[in-house]
Amino acid sequence: MNLIIRLLITSIVAYLLTKILPGVHFEGFTSAIIFAIVLGVLNLIVRPILSILGLPLTIITLGLFALVINAIIILIADYFIDSMVVDGFWWALIFSIALSIITSLANSFISDED
Repeated sequence: MNLIIRLLITSIVAYLLTKILPGVHFEGFTSAIIFAIVLGVLNLIVRPILSILGLPLTIITLGLFALVINAIIILIADYFIDSMVVDGFWWALIFSIALSIITSLANSFISDED
């Protein structure tokens, strides 16, 4: 049940962010739900590989390269989802930062109630 709530939070936040950020677009809320599922799968499979490969750069940049890895994950999700459009790397970076901050805040409120 917790996984479904987290997926819904991610999809709601992503959908609302597309209303604020002009460089990221979804065709509808269903696309945001699909995005949340694809993002979860990519975080499970691709993120560890990118994190290991980018470890030297992450150490040199004191962790800021992790933001670039987040943006790359968003761009990969954009590649797999036809109903999602990201206008470029910088929009993916801004979207990933905002999505991370807002979903972590929302998830902390949900986990505090349990």
